[in-house]
Amino acid sequence: MAWFLLLLGGACEVGFTTCLQASDNLTNWTKNWLPAVGFFVLLAMSMYFLNEAAKQIPMGTCYAVWTGIGAAGTAAVGIMFYQEPATVLRLFFIFTLIASIVGLKMVS
Repeated sequence: MAWFLLLLGGACEVGFTTCLQASDNLTNWTKNWLPAVGFFVLLAMSMYFLNEAAKQIPMGTCYAVWTGIGAAGTAAVGIMFYQEPATVLRLFFIFTLIASIVGLKMVS
């Protein structure tokens, strides 16, 4: 169950970073209020799930997996929706990050 909560927390991290981008980094609340609200809701949910998972998973592993999911997921969203570059090296390092997350899961 803890690993499932950690995955949810990582997914919420991808969501709050995406909402941050969609809200123009929280600079114009009247124009972009929905992504701004989404940012704060998903941020709180992400922290909650991280906290709950850390009760059963070692904190170092938990934090590394949580940030790795957030980083890889946010990079994927950027490539798919924000026309960020998908160079061979960038994809290689995203894959390496995911492989490291799987490795941490295997040794925990």
